[in-house]
Amino acid sequence: MLTTNYVPGTPNWLDLGAPDIDAAVAFYSAVFGWSFQSAGPEAGGYGMFQLDGRTVGAVGPLTEEGASSAWTAYFQTSDADATAKAVEQAGGAVRVPPMDVFTAGRLAAFTDPTGADFAVWQPGDSKGLETVMEPNTLCWTELYTTDAAAARDFYRSVFSWSYQDMPMGGDLVYSVVSAPGGGQGDDTGHGGIMQLQKEHLAAGSTSEWHPYFGVTDCDATFAAATDHGATVLIPPTDAPGVGRLAMLKDPAGAPFALIKGDPTMV
Repeated sequence: MLTTNYVPGTPNWLDLGAPDIDAAVAFYSAVFGWSFQSAGPEAGGYGMFQLDGRTVGAVGPLTEEGASSAWTAYFQTSDADATAKAVEQAGGAVRVPPMDVFTAGRLAAFTDPTGADFAVWQPGDSKGLETVMEPNTLCWTELYTTDAAAARDFYRSVFSWSYQDMPMGGDLVYSVVSAPGGGQGDDTGHGGIMQLQKEHLAAGSTSEWHPYFGVTDCDATFAAATDHGATVLIPPTDAPGVGRLAMLKDPAGAPFALIKGDPTMV
């Protein structure tokens, strides 16, 4: 499970690239009750989503040419420069070279060999998200990919991840991701990897990471999201042994998911 006792390879930050910061803040405030705290004029519009005074994510303007609105998952690293070299050696691409963010920490952004964007955060003054695994906070990260085998090999090389493969019927396999030292006992999973199915590939789906936010009532939060302009990808659905989940795109097109239950029980 996710915790704020971050170790290398576990999710420690999450931010949203949005074409309209005010609109994004209005949407997520309505859906999750988040507030927004600007990082200051020198941050170029970037700021923190907060819940009860604790940071649960961030939002900033789109900075890359041709970029579309999306959530970016960041994973803990003790050395962003070394991780950048590991990414290149494993066949990934460096989108944003390692750079200091004032005294908060050091970041770098990448694309894996299957086309999914992700990033790393090397903590400085900012250790990462201040709360996870609570209602209306991050509780899981998930990669839908065009090539699950290649993705597993890549992330194993970069982060030393291990996988527990869970058959889901037919040829469908869900790989639960764990990082060395993450979690406690058997509860070490912090995310999942799933192969995009043929019909999704035919429809033009591409590799992407997206966040799951824990909720106390999946249907009610789903209704709040759609009432405020979200697009439905998967309506509220019961997942046996896991809970009830749904997937949407926010009004600017960034995918995210909701879950009432425990995603580590996949």
